[in-house]
Amino acid sequence: MDLKLYLEVATSAALIAGEIIIQYWGNLKNIEEKGAAGDLVTEADKLSETAILNIIKKQFPEHLILAEESGHFGNNKSRYLWAIDPLDGTTNYAHGYPVVAVSIGLLIDGIPQVGVVYNPLRNELFTGAKGFGATLNHQPISVSQTLELDKSLLVTGFAYDRRLSEDNNYAEFCYLTHLTQGVRRSGSAASDLAEVACGRLDGYWERGLKPWDMAAGIVLVEEAGGKVSAYDQSPLIIDSGRILATNSKIHSSLSKALEKTPNLNISFK
Repeated sequence: MDLKLYLEVATSAALIAGEIIIQYWGNLKNIEEKGAAGDLVTEADKLSETAILNIIKKQFPEHLILAEESGHFGNNKSRYLWAIDPLDGTTNYAHGYPVVAVSIGLLIDGIPQVGVVYNPLRNELFTGAKGFGATLNHQPISVSQTLELDKSLLVTGFAYDRRLSEDNNYAEFCYLTHLTQGVRRSGSAASDLAEVACGRLDGYWERGLKPWDMAAGIVLVEEAGGKVSAYDQSPLIIDSGRILATNSKIHSSLSKALEKTPNLNISFK
């Protein structure tokens, strides 16, 4: 099991996909909704994914792949699962807001072990592999040293079904904004995890995610010294769609705050 090789291939694929994202930045001709309102896809998403898949399939034809636009394919009995988001933050991208990421993660026996998160618009390349640490543009990174929740800066997001579901994260957003120095919302889960990994943000939680949103970023946070779990601090189940990731120091207090979040007694229906 050569994690360095897997990381090299994932990095190469992310950089090539990034070139496509730069090429179509500000030049989109086709923006579609895939299903839920606001769940967008563009030609840049599709071409980026094709480029990544071509590289992964050529190098590791025996592996299983889960990609946002193409779904599951490959060897269902493989220990290796590539979780790929070719352009995380498509809504941002379509509006010209430069918070986007190529996210390529490799799970081995269900555990994220290699991760690359790349924002070509900001020239920020985050890489990590289990046991090898995490880097930003080839320089080692580590999580923040913030010790208290009330001194922390957090980040979160909202699922595409937030208009229809009462389980929409609005209450948590308001409550944690009140308890901390602020809560940001970037629109890219992979970017959020990378920001926690490099210490710009102290913690992150979100629901309604897919494995391709989280796999790479989980590796970055853990290899940078942070902690990743379910909301209640139990081991993360990546298919649950929910994640809590922090610098480890505020992990317990953030988990407890999520548990104690009061109901938000408003309705937009």
